[in-house]
Amino acid sequence: MLNAFCAIRPPGHHANNTGAEEGFCYYSNAAVAAKYAQQAYAFERVLVIDWDYHHGNATQNAFYDDPSVLFFSAHDWGAYPGTGDPSLTGEGEGSGLNINVHLDCGATDADMLGRWDDTLSPAVAAFDPDFVIVSAGFDSRQDDLLGCFALTDDAFRRMTRTAMDYADACCEGRLVSLLEGGYNLDGTALATAAHIETLLEG
Repeated sequence: MLNAFCAIRPPGHHANNTGAEEGFCYYSNAAVAAKYAQQAYAFERVLVIDWDYHHGNATQNAFYDDPSVLFFSAHDWGAYPGTGDPSLTGEGEGSGLNINVHLDCGATDADMLGRWDDTLSPAVAAFDPDFVIVSAGFDSRQDDLLGCFALTDDAFRRMTRTAMDYADACCEGRLVSLLEGGYNLDGTALATAAHIETLLEG
């Protein structure tokens, strides 16, 4: 087991490193972590999974033409920041490595997990990452103040387990999870606990 959870604030997946606040974000934490893993530790291929209710636009922007990063975001395309069009799949050498999945308001565990099964898992198998990063946004949980999905804590357990399975199969369990959104304090605490408990199971 080689995983870690980073309980950090502010979140980061909307920050385009302009120096201005963007969607509560100032630094693109997942993008910085991915580049650090590559440059400091020579991991060549990084998978970034974003299950936040909102699209990780800055993460997309950082790697849109980069063949060394596979980015998957399952989100409500109609929510802030209005990005995440599923037709945007990367360009140049990064073509096909940017995966945007739109889920409607009210999306359930089955809706989210189904997209992992039919879209993310085949992409991960083909990409064969050396390192896995999770942008763990818990505003996709039911009853969040800024989201309208209906995911339960069980969905976060199952997504965590699947992300760990990817890491175990491809990169000796190397996985780092970064806290993104989450605006219902009790709900975020419960979902985060489910996520961490699963990480600790190894």
